[in-house]
Amino acid sequence: MTSKIPVIIDCDPGQDDALMLFLALNAPELDVRGLVAVAGNVSMEKIKRNLAMLVDIVDRCDVPVFAGCNRPMVRELVTAEHVHGETGINGIELFEPNTQLQDRHGVDFIIAESRTAQDNEITIVATGPLTNIAMALVKAPEIADKIKQIVIMGGACFEGGNITPSAEFNIYVDPHACDVVLQCGRPIILFGLDVTHKVMTTQNRVEAIQAIGNPVSQIAASMLDFFGKHDSEKYSSGGAPLHDPCTVAWLLKPDLFKFKSCHVAVETMSELTMGHTAVDFWRVTGKKPNVEWACDIDADAFFQLLNERLSLY
Repeated sequence: MTSKIPVIIDCDPGQDDALMLFLALNAPELDVRGLVAVAGNVSMEKIKRNLAMLVDIVDRCDVPVFAGCNRPMVRELVTAEHVHGETGINGIELFEPNTQLQDRHGVDFIIAESRTAQDNEITIVATGPLTNIAMALVKAPEIADKIKQIVIMGGACFEGGNITPSAEFNIYVDPHACDVVLQCGRPIILFGLDVTHKVMTTQNRVEAIQAIGNPVSQIAASMLDFFGKHDSEKYSSGGAPLHDPCTVAWLLKPDLFKFKSCHVAVETMSELTMGHTAVDFWRVTGKKPNVEWACDIDADAFFQLLNERLSLY
């Protein structure tokens, strides 16, 4: 029997973060050691509530939940209520969650959990700004040896940006954190807009999720109905790109994706292009690749996997 993958998930729910969590928290392939909240899509107070609610929805109160950094390392926080709604997960009714957050700070949890691990053991999944991951690496650089890989939703190359003309939202919110992570020397698998824009929630796909008929799938469909309203107009499409679940989908079924080894750097100085990820796709700089850059996906197989896993709730 294949051993489970030890995973720490760092996120800022977010409807697409919610679908990522729904995939991760019933996956027999994963040993989810903890969930860490980071400010991003909305403020930390809302993120903490959203994360606790989602844990309640899938009845995984055994997984510890932590609050991390409530703002980026250098810049002021930028949020995305215009996409995700005032709550961050518009599309479902709010409730007071039973799940309680741990007292320990999320960065300290990442450090402590990594220190007790074997070398190259921990997989970190990050679907929000990279503040917590960078702060952990700055505070305790020795934990880098414990990290097997960092699986990130963020960045853009050929697709341009979704918050500025050249920057993807997660990286734009905390480009300085991204810079730390890109230079940490550990394997990085990066799912940017180039691939996530190929995973669109069409009406038929949302209806198929709704038709699964269990409470989790119905909540997922309701969130995606709201999520699609903004992006359908933005992208002239029938729905929204499901960014964040790509990270966990890759862990569960890596052959869904195609990658190219690239050197990636991030802009931290220019206000015009702040957060731009300079992806050396054609290897013109001669710099050693530091990222596996996701560049293609089998979208139909992705949604088949998502529906199969949602049907297990």
